[in-house]
Amino acid sequence: MPTPTHAQQLLSLLARTSFKLGQFKLSSGGTSDYYIDCRTTTLHAEGGRLTGHAILDLLESNKIEAEAVGGLTLGADPIVSNVATASAWRALSHPHSDPRPPLLHGFLVRKAEKAHGTGRRIEGFCRAGARVVIVDDVCTTGASTIAAIEAAQEAGMIVAAVVCIVEREEANGRPAVEAAADGAPFLSLFTANQVRAEHVKQFPSAGA
Repeated sequence: MPTPTHAQQLLSLLARTSFKLGQFKLSSGGTSDYYIDCRTTTLHAEGGRLTGHAILDLLESNKIEAEAVGGLTLGADPIVSNVATASAWRALSHPHSDPRPPLLHGFLVRKAEKAHGTGRRIEGFCRAGARVVIVDDVCTTGASTIAAIEAAQEAGMIVAAVVCIVEREEANGRPAVEAAADGAPFLSLFTANQVRAEHVKQFPSAGA
């Protein structure tokens, strides 16, 4: 039996630890009969490792080349750290491969500029002209993802791709993100329906 991919293992963990059924109010103002808190998975020791490698696998399969990965605090924080660390692990593990696996540095976008010190909105990697990947945990309306895209663009960076762990497939979410990213590909590891289906598979009574 083949070894499950990083994404398959991550989906199983997400469904087990991050997916909840009930009545929830969303940040968009709407309500839903389910909620996905990806942070319980991305901050999980094994979940974080899987997140980093699953996103690198996704970027590689889509031939996305970039120098850094970043997103809006707080949901993107563990994703950025895990992707950057996973990229370093791959580079060190394959020092003689040609080409050598690329290093992806990390940056975080504040929700507002600092009122002290340098007053920067972006912490970490920030270089005009660099190709970067914007990441987020769950995309509903795309508002937090778009905020990170705009901050990166204002800093002169080029958005090479946008990646979210779970896409809720709301009507306006994907088109809004794609428009903000100037046509850069918007990729998701999973849809909310895939996470729900895996949750019900693991907990059959949840689908009753």
